[in-house]
Amino acid sequence: MPPGIANRVRELRQRGDGMTQQALADAVGVSRQTIIAIENGRYSPSLEVAIKIAEAFHQPVESVFWLAEP
Repeated sequence: MPPGIANRVRELRQRGDGMTQQALADAVGVSRQTIIAIENGRYSPSLEVAIKIAEAFHQPVESVFWLAEP
């Protein structure tokens, strides 16, 4: 993953009952394509979206997203 914001979205989404990308997108209020881009590190979400994603997983935001090493 290039420098920027790293994340565990795919890992957390696939845990348990295996939440789909569409289900997460619907819960957060973004498109499935946005979730795909976030998971692949091609897009850094806004703070609002990052918080909503973390809340969807019942995790603190810093355990889902962090600054990647350059």
